Amino acid sequence: MKVARRFSAVFAVAFAAITLSIGAATTASAVTLKWGAQNDILTLDPHSQNHSTTHSLLQHSYEGLVRYTKDFQVEPCLATRWQQISPTQWRFTLRKGVKFHDGSPFTADDVVFSYGRIIQPQGTNQIYVTGVKEVKKVDDLTVDLILSGPNPVLLRLLVDFRIMSKTWSVKNKSENIQDYKAREETYASRNANGTGPYVIKSWEPDKRIVLSANTGWWDKMQGNVTDVIYTPIKADATRVAALLAGDVDLVTDLPTQDVTRLRNDPKLKVLDGVEVRTIFIGLDQFSPELLYSNVKGKNPFKDVRVRKALNISVDRDAIKRVTMRGLSIPAAIMVAPGVHGYTTELDKVAAVDVEGAKKLLAEAGYPGGFEFGLDCPNNRYVNDEEICQALVGMWAKVGLKVKLNAQPMASFIAKVQNFDHSAYMLGWGVATFDAHYTLQSLVHTKTKGADGSFNLGRFSDAKLDALIDAAAVETDVKKRDAMLTEGLVMTRENHYYVTLHHQLRPWAMKKNVTTIYKSDDRPESRYARVE
Repeated sequence: MKVARRFSAVFAVAFAAITLSIGAATTASAVTLKWGAQNDILTLDPHSQNHSTTHSLLQHSYEGLVRYTKDFQVEPCLATRWQQISPTQWRFTLRKGVKFHDGSPFTADDVVFSYGRIIQPQGTNQIYVTGVKEVKKVDDLTVDLILSGPNPVLLRLLVDFRIMSKTWSVKNKSENIQDYKAREETYASRNANGTGPYVIKSWEPDKRIVLSANTGWWDKMQGNVTDVIYTPIKADATRVAALLAGDVDLVTDLPTQDVTRLRNDPKLKVLDGVEVRTIFIGLDQFSPELLYSNVKGKNPFKDVRVRKALNISVDRDAIKRVTMRGLSIPAAIMVAPGVHGYTTELDKVAAVDVEGAKKLLAEAGYPGGFEFGLDCPNNRYVNDEEICQALVGMWAKVGLKVKLNAQPMASFIAKVQNFDHSAYMLGWGVATFDAHYTLQSLVHTKTKGADGSFNLGRFSDAKLDALIDAAAVETDVKKRDAMLTEGLVMTRENHYYVTLHHQLRPWAMKKNVTTIYKSDDRPESRYARVE
């Protein structure tokens, strides 16, 4: 049963002073990690939004049957072992003695319940159980996953299949996933009850999230952090000032213009890495008439010549040099280095061709260009609004008049998920480190399930669908890799997206902080130490 209340006024509260946000350790013996970043979470419901910042915080509280090691290998978590009884039946033995944060025991009933919940259509996390047809309880500590076909990346998908307490959810009328697009608020969207290393004590949207160590956790911390205070700080200058002043210990999304200065500060250290995230522009290729455009009665983005014109008029090297200060890799394909299926040969960016773009637009019937809207977040990706501003100027050179609408991620994502756009920016991180995750989420025809869950342009390509479906069950590595390559090339050659770049994302921290760089951009406080 849903609790259909509208978001309360607290969601609109402006960012408060840093001193109020960071707080202090709760006890003299506590070791607090104060973590600052530009983006807040969207919800505390672990099945609602497939949003990296939300997953990053919720992984502290909610766990899956399996988890990643430091180097992204799969290891046991709430399941201690598993076996393939057949190509379409996997048996998981659950960990004994695990308790949720409210003290209730973890059992097979919670796994079955969580599966039934995550597949509900109002959420966007169905991909993490893609190919799972049913979850059956064998006994209190054993479940079988029945698959629709072989699944070569099942365990990697299950990392983000987070387990909720059935009794807690029923008690708090949260059996159903929050409908974020409708701005619904439920008990589970504002409260958490997992089995993980940290208890989420409070969340004040756009102000702070407070977490404390779960003293009854089944595992042992590898660091010494007992308390975490996460502070979303949208303004670049304020975020950097907080780090320099010592008000926060760690910042995970550095303003590109400040990286060199932070590297040279003797009180700080910087961890470097390539994030497995690609930044791109999506295009409405479904609506009969393009929204927010002066073109009436048709949709220019349905024409591959128009989509190609958009692509070849983007100067990705200029964005890298000027906007990103070198912290990006210009992209031609929809997956980044570090993702299985990526090769440098596939990722060769075509030369900028302004005159060629004008010619293509003229051939498509738009010799003078046309108008359209561009929706962008302004507090999610590195320099997101600035990148969109650069695109507006680049597309103006070929006659396209772009109306930029930049807004905070929480408002932006609800708007584009409701298809209220003509073009939009997104960044896609690859949770499984496998290209099929991107192809299934972004390229497959959109259905009510995991397929095309973030194909918000709603294009449909039957040949690509068949290829993606075949790769989902192909266990021959060479055959599957060939399918992934073909899918990435077809997506590129049809210009279904305007790929921009893969993010480089250094983190900065005080000298006394030690943590592990995560290329999925999800810091884990259980590894962190503050000396």
